[in-house]
Amino acid sequence: MSPAPADFEVVRDPLWSNIRIDAEALGVLDSEPFQRLRYVRQLGHAFLVYPGATHTRFEHALGAYHLARRALSLLGERGDLAAVPPEEVTLVRLAALLHDVGHYPFSHALEEAGLPSHEALAIEHLAHPDLRAVLERTGIASPARRIAALIAGTSPSPLQGLISGSLDLDKIEYLTRDARMCGVPYGAVDVDRLLHSITLVTLSDGRCAVGVHEKGVSALESLLFAKYQMYRNVYWHHAVRSATSMFKRLVRDAIAAGQLDSAWIARSTDEALMERLHALPDVPLAQRLRRRRLYKRALDLPATDLPAAAGNWIADDPSLTAAVEDQLALELGVKRGELLLDFPAKAHMLSVDLPFLNRRGTLERAQVGLEPVADALHRAARRLRVFVAEPRPIAPEPVRKLVEQDAAAMKDALARGRALLG
Repeated sequence: MSPAPADFEVVRDPLWSNIRIDAEALGVLDSEPFQRLRYVRQLGHAFLVYPGATHTRFEHALGAYHLARRALSLLGERGDLAAVPPEEVTLVRLAALLHDVGHYPFSHALEEAGLPSHEALAIEHLAHPDLRAVLERTGIASPARRIAALIAGTSPSPLQGLISGSLDLDKIEYLTRDARMCGVPYGAVDVDRLLHSITLVTLSDGRCAVGVHEKGVSALESLLFAKYQMYRNVYWHHAVRSATSMFKRLVRDAIAAGQLDSAWIARSTDEALMERLHALPDVPLAQRLRRRRLYKRALDLPATDLPAAAGNWIADDPSLTAAVEDQLALELGVKRGELLLDFPAKAHMLSVDLPFLNRRGTLERAQVGLEPVADALHRAARRLRVFVAEPRPIAPEPVRKLVEQDAAAMKDALARGRALLG
């Protein structure tokens, strides 16, 4: 007789050491949509700056699953899960594993470029025959729909906050892993203290939700500050943002020309997409990215030098941004596509939406020391940059006046053919 199949496996991981993969997750790992994540880098083009940043969404998903198992185990030991149906616990573990199943190649760049969010695409990937069959074998009703709701943050599950929210396990995992793989000291998070501080609380309307105990507030602050530092020093590093801006423009132009299909991109991998881009005629941006000939900063202004709402359209409206880039290129005598604007935003970088359980056992709003300065820290991390193919100076004052205009004024100026720097 052949031996019975194992009901779990153990995966070795450089960050969390041994990760136990339970029976219901083993089939998910072998499915085509999940295996695709082996070939999607976690940090996009950051490896051009931090050579170790070649880790993938696959590794990160395993880590998020590991943290979900740990958190749920701790909640179970304390009796917090007594009123939670076992199927909800299973779905949360699977949602942690699958939370990035809809991710595009090269991190969040293509969402910035205007493609639908990876959360919105998750339901399509969950409907893949491989994955659908695995999920249906759990015997849980509508597993794909319920997992998609957890990923999107719209589930009524009392455990929703473990998958999407201020203290979701995704953030704890990616900040810790990204810092380790980039070789930087910025992502220090007190993971054990955070996991031991997670609790289920009963809200005023009778619903149960994920909260944090008072003793974990300092650990929560470490998570938020690590996030700020990683955005400031890694995710929004000027060379990372140059590569990201080039890639966004490259893909947008290819889609507009009918050379790429956004539905195909959503199912693709990093290398498959780059090979397709390299095969297109006359795409110097693809060659420059491959050879790391990144655009240089012609202008670099801190957000603190600008009015609070200035330039929001650069991150919010990629089509308008591309039109402005082309007009600026024309006015400055450079070729279309050789001048790019970048002003990334993460408005809720340090927001806290958790119920807070004090030592007396009553609920309060979480008192986190970083909240009063959250907006200031967000502005401190942001930079308005103009990237150009060949080094050249650009006077800051005309650009400053340009970005201070709102989106409607920019569209009007473009429609009327007015010089933007005049």
